[in-house]
Amino acid sequence: MSEAFLDRMAEGSARRLEAARSLVPAREIAARAAALPPPPPLVLHADGFDIIAELKLRSPSAGTLSDDASGIEERVRTYARAGAAAVSVLTEPERFGGELGHLERAAAALAPLRVPAMRKDFLLDPYQVSEARLAGAGGVLAIARMLDDGALRALIDSALGLGMFVLLEAFDVAEIERCADLISTYPEHRRNLPLGLNCRDLQTLQIDPARLDAAAGAFPRDTVAVAESGLFNAADARRLAGHGYQLALIGTALMQTDDAAALLRDMLEAGRAARGGAI
Repeated sequence: MSEAFLDRMAEGSARRLEAARSLVPAREIAARAAALPPPPPLVLHADGFDIIAELKLRSPSAGTLSDDASGIEERVRTYARAGAAAVSVLTEPERFGGELGHLERAAAALAPLRVPAMRKDFLLDPYQVSEARLAGAGGVLAIARMLDDGALRALIDSALGLGMFVLLEAFDVAEIERCADLISTYPEHRRNLPLGLNCRDLQTLQIDPARLDAAAGAFPRDTVAVAESGLFNAADARRLAGHGYQLALIGTALMQTDDAAALLRDMLEAGRAARGGAI
């Protein structure tokens, strides 16, 4: 994602935020979210490797991944039954074809299986965390490059206060270090603050898996390291788990395969074998 792309996504997010605020005031939506029972937690497997599987109908780089939103419930249940620790749901409408309604449907389908849904969007404000919780989410994505430390901390505090996890997303080693410093100020919540590296090149939008290999050593040992994008098969999962990644966010590969459950199981098995049971 280019810097210009992130700017456009931030602008769109800000417009949606203001439109929502005009309908429901921030104090009201925060109170409604706080009144809900806790969501399903993010539970990491003792064998040391897990997958956040993604529901993504469209991608700016890969194009349309699915023309049919009617199968959302069955797809996310497939992910959960195959072993996904969480399911990421795109809610950005302009370039990813998402909406909050998709998140709500996914979270409702996942709730009986005790698997959390994660809102993946270009979030700017705690209001949007409350929106996510009201839609049933148990986690949110926070993109470090879009937020200063104060805004990032506000999102984290809001999510943790609602019993949610936050996937912090970095694009380079400097951002990994910045996020790791922030995570260190929440010592009791490290498992709820996984830290990911998105391996997309910011200029070309293309995936560069070598970035994941090169940056693996930048993650502190007590941080849950997440490989984002660039995983397509069991060999990729084995390699990156061997480098120390404990989670992988996988979207396009699962959306494009004819057997998402088999691919997910194969990747989990390979990753856990490489980790050797060390969490």
